[in-house]
Order: sequence, then structure tokens, then C-alpha cells
Amino acid sequence: MAKVFYESDVQREYLKDKTIAVIGYGSQGHAHALNLHDSGHRVLVGLHSESKSWKKAVGDGLTVKTVPEAVAAADVVMVLIPDPAQGRVYRESIEPHLKKGHTLMFAHGFNIHFRQIQPPPWIDVSMIAPKSPGHRMRELFTEGVGVPALLAIHQDFTGKATGTALAYAQGVGCTRAGVIQTTFKEETETDLFGEQAVLCGGVSTLIKKGFQTLVDAGYQPEVAYFECLHEMKLIVDLIYVGGLSYMRYSVSDTAEYGDYTRGPQVLDSGVDAKMKQVLEGVQSGEFAREWLAENESGLPRMKQFRETESKLLIEQVGKQLREMMQWLAAANQKREKKLAAQ
Repeated sequence: MAKVFYESDVQREYLKDKTIAVIGYGSQGHAHALNLHDSGHRVLVGLHSESKSWKKAVGDGLTVKTVPEAVAAADVVMVLIPDPAQGRVYRESIEPHLKKGHTLMFAHGFNIHFRQIQPPPWIDVSMIAPKSPGHRMRELFTEGVGVPALLAIHQDFTGKATGTALAYAQGVGCTRAGVIQTTFKEETETDLFGEQAVLCGGVSTLIKKGFQTLVDAGYQPEVAYFECLHEMKLIVDLIYVGGLSYMRYSVSDTAEYGDYTRGPQVLDSGVDAKMKQVLEGVQSGEFAREWLAENESGLPRMKQFRETESKLLIEQVGKQLREMMQWLAAANQKREKKLAAQ
């Protein structure tokens, strides 16, 4: 079983009188910086001088510096900018200002595992990866609870890497829920695989193919949308609360029996082999090389994917149907207002 750390495992002294530089102020960056600040830690936000987030971070009551300035003034540096940009920013603005015995942290292992960043041996390198979008992480923190996280140690030069990482995890609220010990390799490869084969790639492709099957068979697109996309949230919410067994307990016996007997017909043993191919592409670094090259060339394929997907019938029908759902409009307005106030 995995080792899990909680509040009782934390010694705040590891971050006592330390300055933490949070590099980036996006979804994760704003949550980490504000949670740490509210936990009583000394926090700097590191941004490039023309960042649109600079004014927002200052408005949130945080001290903002350029990335080199923030790193030079910090004892702990958490890198929370997009994966493709991390290698360049690290080489240009972070590495020259690191000090012996200090801590370099990440919330995803991509750049360390695939060696886009190769830290000097005289610092600690660790990871605290909250398992939640940043805005939800911040929201739950303000409510007095936290989200689970993963912890990994890449380098322990000082012998204090784990203690420092746990103190950081407490500062962002994750030890309230539990922090699971892992490795940079395990976190990176499972995260990429899960996104590609199940959570994003798998689910979205299954939805699109189910929708198109019904439309091609002559059913109304609006009805197909409800059955293959809209109701997905209802099922996922049940799974989220109590796993597959609770979902099956909550749906009709007809739906449960169809789950057992027809699901494996759609996702048969051939899917196992294809999932293994996806995993092998992650493990070998093939996907990482492809993704980094895509960024270096200006995202031509990504832009084409976005344009093509936006024109799909399921997206057009969905946009019209969601306008009928007043509760969605109200929820979106409430969320946008809350985010603007943060």
C-alpha cells in the first residue's frame, strides 16, 4: 500500500523563516501562492515583466518580482508554468540564481523525468502535485479543507527534502486530505497516460463516437447529445462519490446489466493492446518529444485540432442546448464572479 502523510506528519519548522517563490500565477500558481500566504508563509510570485498576471497577483495582496529576482530572494522555488516553457525559463531565469542547499519544486514531474531540466546536485528537488484544478484547490482551502496530493523526491542533498515538501504541502492545504508518496517517474507516466487514454482522450472520443453512431442511425442530434454527453456528468459524479459500485447501485438495473454485458463489446480486448501502445509511447518519451516539438514549431497541429473540433455537430448542438439550461448559465455567472473576486 502507498505511504500517506497527514497533518500529524508535518513539522512546520522546515519552512520557518524561509521565503517561497511561486513561479507562475495561472490556475495552480494562484492557488499555491494564496494558500501559502494565508498559511503564514513568506511568498513571492515570480513572473516575466510583461505578464498579464502581474497586476492580478498584486491586487491579491502578494509581492511580485521578475523570475530572476524572485529566485534570488527565495529559499524554496516552486515552478508552476506550463510544461513546454519550463526548460527555457529554468535555464535562462532560474538556474543562474539557485543557491546551494535550496529547494527546487514542481507540481508535475514532466521536465525532470524527461530531462528537460537537469538541476545541479547541490540542491533538493521535490514535487507536491495536488490532484485538483487550481481554482478548486483554492476554493476548498478557503472552506477549511484540502485536496489530496502526491509527493516525490528527486534529490535530497540536505537530508531535509521530504520534511520541506511536507511543510509545503501543509501550507497549500494538502495534508488535510492526505499526501501520497510516489516518484517523479510514476507521477509523470501515470498522469500522461490517464489524460490520453481515459480522462480526456478516451472519454471525449467515446462521447463523440457514441453521438455520431446515433446520428448516423437517424436519431435526432439533440437526443443523442443528451444520452451520450449531457448525462455523462451524472454518471461521473456518482463514480466520484462512491466508485463504480456506487454508480451501479444508483442507476437502474437495466443500465447496470447493460454496463456489464455491452461495455466490454465496445471496449474489447483490442483496447487493451492500444492502451499499452499509448503507455509505451509515454514511457519511451515519444509523446514528450512530440509535444515539445509541437510547441517549438508554434502548435500547428494543436491549432488545427481545435478548429476541427469546434466545428463538430456535437459542439454546435451542445451550445444550443446549453442555452436552454438556465441553471448552467447561473452557475457559470456565479463561478466567473467568484474567480474575478479572487
